[in-house]
Amino acid sequence: MTKTEPITILIVDDHSIVRQGLCALFKIQPDCRVVGEADSGESAVRLAAELVPDVVLMDLVMPGIDGVEATRQVKQVSPRSQVIVLTSYHEDEHIFPALRAGALSYVLKDIEPEQLVETVRRAVHGESMMHPRVAARVVQEIRDTRRTDDSPFAELSERELEVLRLIAGGLTNAEIAERLIISEKTVKGHVSNILSKLHMLDRTKAAVFAWQQGLMRPDEQ
Repeated sequence: MTKTEPITILIVDDHSIVRQGLCALFKIQPDCRVVGEADSGESAVRLAAELVPDVVLMDLVMPGIDGVEATRQVKQVSPRSQVIVLTSYHEDEHIFPALRAGALSYVLKDIEPEQLVETVRRAVHGESMMHPRVAARVVQEIRDTRRTDDSPFAELSERELEVLRLIAGGLTNAEIAERLIISEKTVKGHVSNILSKLHMLDRTKAAVFAWQQGLMRPDEQ
């Protein structure tokens, strides 16, 4: 799918000079538009809920709630927003909590400007980008860690599981929104995340998979 509207971006960093530099970079990109700036995790969550940006560029170390918790809350209030961590830290204690919180990509602040722009463009299509050092750690972690939860739905949040059950039950997005008392846009964001995490192309395949894996029972139709 080709995005014809500009990619909307929320920049989150407690250093004004960093925000100014990023704004200047994206201002000259014809397909990108910075719609907001936040200097803390709390303001990032508030602006994400208000603006529903395509992409959030998230710093990790900030006053108040840090970037990891801010990422988790941003994904709750604006599921469709893709979070790109942009930080100076590449240690495990930063990488893995950020990815578990819902960050799509993890890049370091020494990234070349054109690479950062490309990371943003790919994020709109759900494509992850990692700094080579970070990617190496993720691969090593996968090799070294034996999964304790073999459930095919282990990566889904409780709300995403709830949405998947309703999809498998045959409900439309509008019906799911009414059932869960949330907006249809939020439902679409959850559906997008579910398909991405399950590596499914459409909701029909996800529904069939839910039945095949025993997520649904016959009496839940």
